[in-house]
Amino acid sequence: MEKEKNNNNVLTEPIVKFFKGKNFGFLGTVNKDGSPQVTPTWIDLIENENDHDGLILVNTAIERVKQKNVSRDPRVSISIVDESNPYSMVTIKGRVVEQTTEGADAHIDNLAKRYLDAERYPAHSPTVNRIILKIKPEKIFYLPPRYTEYLQKK
Repeated sequence: MEKEKNNNNVLTEPIVKFFKGKNFGFLGTVNKDGSPQVTPTWIDLIENENDHDGLILVNTAIERVKQKNVSRDPRVSISIVDESNPYSMVTIKGRVVEQTTEGADAHIDNLAKRYLDAERYPAHSPTVNRIILKIKPEKIFYLPPRYTEYLQKK
């Protein structure tokens, strides 16, 4: 069995796979009172864009708890479990380095295609302003697939 790996490169092949599938990311932020706040969310990754390579994207709405939390304290943690093997996972500690509304509606539509097989995000609303949180990974822990012989049993 491959050993657990710690590195800071989110663009390695086994980690990129987590962002290509329909895996949810569990985003941890820090509430105003210092307590943790965790939200399951769709996740994305920037590849092949030079100065933005390796940034993790989370699309949310302005004024949601996670967006307010990272505006005050940019530290985040993300845990992702492989949909095909829940014993394989990656955790990422990082910081939100940018928040932008530019392209946020188109981005949530792209995520809806991946996660819902829908052409358009079904919950678009004229009263909700979308925003993309851009997260720079600082520490990455990857646990490769294991226990596959048990998962194949039915």
